Amino acid sequence: MGGQACVFYGGAEFSRDTDVTILASNENLAHLRSALRELHARRIAIPPFQLDYLTRGHAIHFRSYHPEAMKMRIDVMSVMRGVDQFDQLWERRVRMAGAGDERYDVISLPDLIRAKKTR
Repeated sequence: MGGQACVFYGGAEFSRDTDVTILASNENLAHLRSALRELHARRIAIPPFQLDYLTRGHAIHFRSYHPEAMKMRIDVMSVMRGVDQFDQLWERRVRMAGAGDERYDVISLPDLIRAKKTR
C-alpha cells in the first residue's frame, strides 16, 4: 500500500519506502519475520516488532541491508487511521500483474486515496 500502490496505479509518486499492511496474527508475523530476514532488515525505531503493538495501531519501521534493496525503508502496520479494518481492505484489494508471473495485491484506489488523505 502507500507510495508503491501509487506507482502501480500510474501516479507520479516516487516512493521512499515500502509500506506493508498485514492482518496481525502470529502466523503472519512469522511469515513477515522470515521475509525481513531475507532482506537483512533491521528495526530502526521503537516499538518492538510484536503483535500487540501492531494491533494498537503502531507502525514498525525497518531498513533493508540486502544488496538489491540497500537501505530501503520498510514500514509495517496493521491498523491505518481513517480507513476500514484490514479484513475489509483485503476484500477490496486489487491484484495487479507484474513482469512474467508476478502478481501483487495492492490497496484499492478509493481506499488508497482515503489513506493518503489521512496524512
